[in-house]
Amino acid sequence: MDFFTADLCDQHPDKTYLLDNEFTNYGGKEKVYGEVVTVKLDRNNSELISVLRDNDGTGKIVVVDVEDEYFAVVGENLMKFAAQNNYEGIIVNGYVRDTFQIKDIAVALYARGTCSRKYIPVTQGEIGVNISFGGVNFCEGDIVYADMDGIVLSKESLF
Repeated sequence: MDFFTADLCDQHPDKTYLLDNEFTNYGGKEKVYGEVVTVKLDRNNSELISVLRDNDGTGKIVVVDVEDEYFAVVGENLMKFAAQNNYEGIIVNGYVRDTFQIKDIAVALYARGTCSRKYIPVTQGEIGVNISFGGVNFCEGDIVYADMDGIVLSKESLF
């Protein structure tokens, strides 16, 4: 992948939106880009499990909004599903766990931080809905570019 988010922002200032810098990459891939798949959760990650386990993720980045609830929604098992189905990355407006185990899995995993506990009772989530956090509005089909400098969204492909 021959791009840098800083260059994309310089070359396309009117087409790029920058996610705030509250996110850390816990996964094993440092640079990714792909088409957005959106998932809105209510603390429990059952909807996210089905997306990562049951769908081809080639060229895709899953953007997850759990409204910054302090429960982990991605861990080792979900990262394995993501890798097996060729997802480029996951961006979580929330928390993750199993960071020691996932650091070498070849999927980017951006999150606000870590939390050891998950929410056990199953709650209903939504797939394919517009979500907003970190100063950015994400829609299905948008394009995300991420590297060590930041996470950039565009409504269209920039190359």
